[in-house]
Amino acid sequence: MLKRLAGVGVALLLGTTVAVAQSVTMAMSSSPTSVDPHYHTFAPNETLGIHMYDRLIERDPLNNLIPGLALSWKLIDDSTWELKLRQGVKFHDGSAFTAADVAYTFARVPTVVNSPGSFSIYTKTVVAMETPDPYTVRMKTNGIYPLLPVDLTNVFIIPKNLGPNPATEEFNSGRNAAGTGAFRMVSYKQGERVELERNDAWWGSKPHWQHLTIRMIPNDGARTAALLAGDVQLIEFVPTADATRLRADKRVTLAEIASQRIVYLWLDRSRGGPTPFITGPNGEALTVNPLNDKRVRQALTIAINRPAIVERVMEGAAYAAGQFVAPGTWGHAPGLNPPTSDVARAKALLAEAGYPNGLRITLHGPNDRYVNDGKIIQAIGQMWSRIGVQTTVDAITWPNYIARANKQDFSAYLLAWGFGEATNPLRALVYTFSPAKGWGAVNRGRYSNPEFDGLVDRLMVTADEAQREKLVIEATRIAMEDVALIPLHLQQNIWAMRAGLAFVPRADEDTRVMDLRPAP
Repeated sequence: MLKRLAGVGVALLLGTTVAVAQSVTMAMSSSPTSVDPHYHTFAPNETLGIHMYDRLIERDPLNNLIPGLALSWKLIDDSTWELKLRQGVKFHDGSAFTAADVAYTFARVPTVVNSPGSFSIYTKTVVAMETPDPYTVRMKTNGIYPLLPVDLTNVFIIPKNLGPNPATEEFNSGRNAAGTGAFRMVSYKQGERVELERNDAWWGSKPHWQHLTIRMIPNDGARTAALLAGDVQLIEFVPTADATRLRADKRVTLAEIASQRIVYLWLDRSRGGPTPFITGPNGEALTVNPLNDKRVRQALTIAINRPAIVERVMEGAAYAAGQFVAPGTWGHAPGLNPPTSDVARAKALLAEAGYPNGLRITLHGPNDRYVNDGKIIQAIGQMWSRIGVQTTVDAITWPNYIARANKQDFSAYLLAWGFGEATNPLRALVYTFSPAKGWGAVNRGRYSNPEFDGLVDRLMVTADEAQREKLVIEATRIAMEDVALIPLHLQQNIWAMRAGLAFVPRADEDTRVMDLRPAP
């Protein structure tokens, strides 16, 4: 076996095609926080999860809905969706997949302990579930809810025989890590690597690879170096600084597509009194949170030169944004363009808000999670300083950073969100934080606007797609004009692989080894 694996490694290194590949290694840019598929709405967790678990409804590379564990779905009355399930599917523990596993999964999602980003946003609208036979599920909602099929693309199914209250820790140990997916877990070492073996009983098209190693390499340079050395065969989030060079390197091939990941800044709205990382211009303590003043928020957003960030920091691999979705996309608000940088106007707004001499602020962000994240906040810090907001930039490694962001420790900070359709960020990011309802689950800035919430409530029960889009656009305008958060840009997704391999790029930025095969 070792000789065969070594032979495959040499073949991949030389960029040749092998008839039967035994092993492949991919490098992720950030570490999952858990193997538990319901613990955290976090892209690296999903990247790991899609190899081990399946969802009722899946997406194709362009984000169209396609069958997963459900072969079909239809609305049979105003409050009931009926799904017909795929038969003959087995979990990794050998048990048969049935409707009872779907009911069990939906009951389990909102009970996950200490979840930093609950998946209940995708399950709360299901108020009751019927399983008239082992391969039929009827999901009941409170009235019309047209987006349930979209929600179902976010929930991985687990087996009911895990029993009551399966612990997240037991997923990480491997004891509970039983999905129906293309690979089964062999071992998991948090922050380092995951070893998986192909599930030859998988219902989908069999992966080309028998053994999959997923390595966590957050450093951009180290990830590219590992690819060029042949230590890994596939990397995600190719650094923009390396993309031009790699395009000319015959040892590798790139795959690219426009993404649906919006990079943005949160502003602290959770405090009426002082916010921890903002002071007066001479360091004096403030009695109020300046970010609650719309004029201050407007000043901060128009101080940012987005085209300069796209050109100089992202090296063209991004699109300046003034809202969540790009032009031509369903839900895009016409005329709501990226704010134009205006230093003079920003200074005037600060003066109107009572800060003629500016402020001091610390801008936080990760330095190992998103493409050029540390460079982005450095650039914004310089731009804010030009309007009199003296900015200290603090870039932190992701595990520590997200733990603090989840506790609203910061005043201004960078994050990003990937989504399947325009209503997703409205209810996940901007809607008032509501654990009971499951919406606003990742509204870390704690923005709240009753007018906005009312529009989202209406659009989520509007069946007519054209009318629903009008409500999406109206809600988007309210959020952006009120500076609920500060959108920066949409990323371009870039992957790189060894020559001789082909990979299918995806708008949702999922990195699926099932999509990696020898080039034809």
